[in-house]
Amino acid sequence: MPIVTATQVTRSFGPRRVLDAVSLSLRRGERVGVVGANGSGKSTLGRILAGVDAADSGEVTRRRDAKILYLPQAPVLLAGQTALDVALSGLAEWCDARRRHGSLSQQLECSDLSSAELEKVAHAQQEAAAALERLGGWNLLHRAEAILSHLDLAETHRDVAQMSGGEQRRVALARVLIAKPDLAVLDEPTNHLDIATVAWLEEYLLDEHEGALLLITHDRYLLDRVAERTIELNRGVVSSYAGGYEEYLAARAARRAHEERTERNRQNFLRGELEWLRRRPKARTGKSKSRIQRAEAAAGQLRPGTDAVVEIAAATARSGKMILELRDVSVCWQGTTLVDALTLHLTQGERVGVVGPNGCGKTTLLRCLSGAVAPSAGEVVCGANTRIAYLDQTRSRLDLDATVFENVIGDLAVVRVGASELTPRSYLERFLFDDAAMRARVGTLSGGERARVALAALLAEPANLILFDEPTNDLDIPTLAALEAFLLEFGGTSIVVTHDRYFLDRVATSILAFTDAGRVERFHGGYSDYLERRQQRREKAPPVGRTSAAPAQAAARKLSYREKRERDALPDQIEAVEKRIAALAGQLADPVLYAERGSEVPGIVAALDTARAEVEQLMNRWEELESAASA
Repeated sequence: MPIVTATQVTRSFGPRRVLDAVSLSLRRGERVGVVGANGSGKSTLGRILAGVDAADSGEVTRRRDAKILYLPQAPVLLAGQTALDVALSGLAEWCDARRRHGSLSQQLECSDLSSAELEKVAHAQQEAAAALERLGGWNLLHRAEAILSHLDLAETHRDVAQMSGGEQRRVALARVLIAKPDLAVLDEPTNHLDIATVAWLEEYLLDEHEGALLLITHDRYLLDRVAERTIELNRGVVSSYAGGYEEYLAARAARRAHEERTERNRQNFLRGELEWLRRRPKARTGKSKSRIQRAEAAAGQLRPGTDAVVEIAAATARSGKMILELRDVSVCWQGTTLVDALTLHLTQGERVGVVGPNGCGKTTLLRCLSGAVAPSAGEVVCGANTRIAYLDQTRSRLDLDATVFENVIGDLAVVRVGASELTPRSYLERFLFDDAAMRARVGTLSGGERARVALAALLAEPANLILFDEPTNDLDIPTLAALEAFLLEFGGTSIVVTHDRYFLDRVATSILAFTDAGRVERFHGGYSDYLERRQQRREKAPPVGRTSAAPAQAAARKLSYREKRERDALPDQIEAVEKRIAALAGQLADPVLYAERGSEVPGIVAALDTARAEVEQLMNRWEELESAASA
């Protein structure tokens, strides 16, 4: 039985139907990614499946004994609780046993109890200890502290009411991970996580989380590595695709191409039938009636809808040869050196990604570049023609009580985009704001809609150096793709702080990496290039504290989820390579090859050797995993 099954589920908000007779199920251990535009109903679907919200109609069936936990985008945590208290609250039975054990232990220390009462309390304490052990033991406490530490929450006894929104989200995420539910519904779990923590979460979900997973996220690398199936929500309808993000893109493109061919065939059929009907044959036979019915049915079919796509455009300013230069710049904050003697020279067209752990100084560096913060030492020199646009992480320039139109356009009569002049309405329509949305107060909008307002407002004024602080937060994948396309075509220079690895690989020409003690280094290329160079540097570093030891037999252990997936996939991979070997061997056995295509023989021999080596490697890996699982 699946963990949860939705049948013909419908949900509307006013006149807008976000879920239209949606049916799907999630099986034990299945990992499913959810994609779709902002406002398409992804969070609504997650809340309904988790039992947080109810559907307007339809049925949701959950396995009776299944534990289902939901991570909302904006969790509400009660004041007076510590981070550790909240993180452990997903283990209700364990927490109850722990409380009983603590209370009974205190009673045993009471000298006023009679021997009979002491015996009774001691027996109850032993029962509580046995329950604790059965539910995971005291080790769960250490595991919870370790997960909080990985999520950059070292102060586990701090009141959650004193924490930022990002910290509270991480505490709520820890609660779900520690509980190990049968189904975890994670709504944008990577928001407010730095790249290192996102990478840790990715590994945790692959190796440690054994339950089913519904992953609502715009992190395309996370989707690609973790998801076994991807579902897309579009106009209230769910489409399911096997595999992660890359496989989803390929299958979706194939499906769209098929829909377009079908639509072309329908239009051709309609033109032919319409021409026939206009000739008005005198005899209305049964055959002619059937043709009319077919034409009417084809005409009644809905044309496949096309998705509205954000067209991100900017007013540009003429650039000089030199855009920005940092000369031995240091930035200190409350006695801590965040940036230490950084020298940087930026020219037109560069796209610099900035990475580093939370709190290392990335935002402070951008504020220094924008002129909002003065350097503690050194000099920031702007080019004579440099005009800076700065999108801060909190979107502080937005007036929540003003409308979208007022926030973006203000007093502008026209918006200049390249050589074109757009009317204010045309400009806003490029960011998917219709007349009604233009009149809406920004405070009533979703996070993704506010992000689009902030982008539109920023780019309406001419600039040739754009500073982005976490621009990818709250943006859906189509808007992320539009922002990437814009930056690739933008003639100016951009500096982007983001934890989105896919975004950096697509856009960045270089990476500024915060390492330690205020040191900031520049690496050419995207994020994957930076990782590769960092790894090469580590491999070249001299070993520290190396000790020699004789090889030992691998200890018996439980395979991780990722290793189980790898082991289960290996037989099919081995079979595919063996088929390739047989095909190559068959070619070499064919006399025609030598008579007519002799020049191909060396290449086929080399391919055969490579395939034989590959199958041997796959066999060795399969035996290794099998041995580990059965040890």
